[in-house]
Amino acid sequence: MRYLFVVGHPAHVHLFKNVMRTLSGRGHEVFAAAVRKELTTALLEALGIHHAVLGGNQRTLVTKAMGLFPKEIALLKVAKDFQPDILISTGSPYAAHVSALLDKPHLAFGDTENASLTARITIPFTDALYTPDCFEGSLGPKHRKYRGYKELAYLHPKYFRPNRDSLRIAGLSESEPYLVVRLASWDASHDIRDRGFSFRGGQDRLSFFKDLERLGRVVLTSEEPLGPPLSEYTISLRPELMHDVLAFAEMYIGEGATMAAEAGVLGVPWFFVSTTGRGFLADQQCSYGLGFWVRNRTELVKAMAQMPQRNLRAEWASKRDRMLADKEDVVSFISHAIETWPLPP
Repeated sequence: MRYLFVVGHPAHVHLFKNVMRTLSGRGHEVFAAAVRKELTTALLEALGIHHAVLGGNQRTLVTKAMGLFPKEIALLKVAKDFQPDILISTGSPYAAHVSALLDKPHLAFGDTENASLTARITIPFTDALYTPDCFEGSLGPKHRKYRGYKELAYLHPKYFRPNRDSLRIAGLSESEPYLVVRLASWDASHDIRDRGFSFRGGQDRLSFFKDLERLGRVVLTSEEPLGPPLSEYTISLRPELMHDVLAFAEMYIGEGATMAAEAGVLGVPWFFVSTTGRGFLADQQCSYGLGFWVRNRTELVKAMAQMPQRNLRAEWASKRDRMLADKEDVVSFISHAIETWPLPP
C-alpha cells in the first residue's frame, strides 16, 4: 500500500514519524507533503523523510483562505505523482479535499477541540477522525477514540530516550537548572481568538523573562524569529534535539499546548498559558497532576506560587509512570488503523 502523510507543523512530523517507520518496515510506501511552518521541513530533512513542500504558512484568516487553493493544487500534483491508496493528516483541509477529488480515503488523527473552522471544511471530506479519549465533545459518526495522547507516539519510553549530550550541544547543563518557555505566533486557525501571556510591549516581555530567572536559566523557543534582546534567551539546536532539552528542564511555561503535553509525557511540570484549554491537558492535570492550565499571567503567578519549593523530578516521574500505565501504544494504534482501514481498529 502507498500512504501519503500531510503535515503542517513540526508536531505533525513527530506524531507520524514512528508510524511512517513502522509502515515502511512492513513493506508499505510512505511519503510526506508539508506546509513550511517554523521547522517542519528542517525536521523532515533531519529525519530523512522523503517529502515535497506545498508552500508556506499564512498568518491571517484571509491569507489562509487565499492560500488554500494553491496548496490544494500543489498537493493534488504530489498525490497524482505518488498515487497513494490513503491520505493521512491531523485534520488538513488540503488532504481532505484532495482525497475527495481522487476518491481516496482520508484519515485524520487530531486532538484540538477549538479547531472548529477547519473541522467544518474538513470533516465532510474525511472518512474517519481519531482523537484521544479525553477529547471534549463529539465529531459525529466518523469519530473514533484511542486511550492516549498524540505525544505518546514519539515520546513514550518505547520510542524515545533523552540524550544528555544534547545539553552540551545547546550550551546547557543538568547542574544548572533551566526552564523552557514557549511563545506562540497565534496564527493557527484555531488560535485566532485566543491569547496567552498578552505582553504590553517589548519591555514588559523582557521584564517577565528576567523575573523568571530567579527559578533558573530561561531557554526561550518561539514560533516566530526573535531579535535582541530576547534572542539572548534562545539556544542554537537542531530541531530533532529539542525534546532532549525539554526532558531535562525543571519546568515548562508557555503558550504552546503541544509542548505542554510533551513536557507532561516526559515527566516535566508544565504551565500552559492560554484563554482556551485542551482536553488532553485537562486529562494530564486532573487525572495525573502533571501540570496546570492558566488563562493569563496573573493566574500563572498564583499557580507557580503554589508549587512546592523542592526538587520535583522524582514526584513527577511517579505521576508520569502512572499515566503511562493507563495509556496504550499510540504508534501501534495509528499504524493498525491505517493498515486495516476500513475495518475498525
